[in-house]
Amino acid sequence: MSRAILKGAAVAIAAAVLATAAIAQKKDYQPYVGQQGKDVVWVPTPDEVVERMLNMAQTKAEDYVIDLGAGDGKIAIAAAKKFGARSLGIEYNPEMAAYAQRNAKAAGVLGRAQIQQGDIFATDFTQATVLTMYLLPSLNIKLRPQILAMRPGTRVVAHAFNMEDWEPDEVSEIDGRRTFLWIVPASVGGRWTMDLLANGASEKLELNLEQRFQKLDGSVHIGPVVAGLREARLSGFNVAFAYVDNKGVRRNFAGRVVGAQMEGGFRTDNGQEGRWAAAKK
Repeated sequence: MSRAILKGAAVAIAAAVLATAAIAQKKDYQPYVGQQGKDVVWVPTPDEVVERMLNMAQTKAEDYVIDLGAGDGKIAIAAAKKFGARSLGIEYNPEMAAYAQRNAKAAGVLGRAQIQQGDIFATDFTQATVLTMYLLPSLNIKLRPQILAMRPGTRVVAHAFNMEDWEPDEVSEIDGRRTFLWIVPASVGGRWTMDLLANGASEKLELNLEQRFQKLDGSVHIGPVVAGLREARLSGFNVAFAYVDNKGVRRNFAGRVVGAQMEGGFRTDNGQEGRWAAAKK
């Protein structure tokens, strides 16, 4: 056998040994608290905080939970194991992503929970019904426009850090750690043509809504009168408001937003009931 063949075989064996060692090293990978990531350092979320986050979002088996910055995968794993939901964790560090995937397999939820390597700023997470994250405030703000463009009613839960002037719908605390919930609001700001129908009679009004995230204000035009709205509120695609008409009767409205349309029912203080619909101008 020639020296060239022997040398080639030796090189191939050495390469195989190195590849095997690299695989073994990856399988032996263990993250450590404070290790540097792309934009953050890794600090695991305590199990009780994970459970509270998923409970705040009222996670159900029919939900699709996406965790941004998945780390060791514990939120995606808990969503699948304890709540029966489908889940996806997005983790930038490939070794951490592989480690989290092994954790999902060990937990017996690999069929419902997946961890993929990816950049949260370059990954489409808009299919989530529940979005979870434990990121720095600056990253929350950077993600905010994309989150606000998600389907109304999507529940967003964050550990430790809020989203500045987008006030949360709920703040919880457990063992000194804070968690925040937002419900993505529908876009309703602007002018609407409103039709009311009660007892066979119809009425047409103009509704003006001023929106800042889930906070609402506005008015309704009743002939020459511009009546201010009372208790206007928005939760996902659910909208409610009231006003006092020209006869001093309060009308209470509740409905659902579907794109540029709204519809629902109303009830007056004197017991009259009816239906309403509105179209955005």
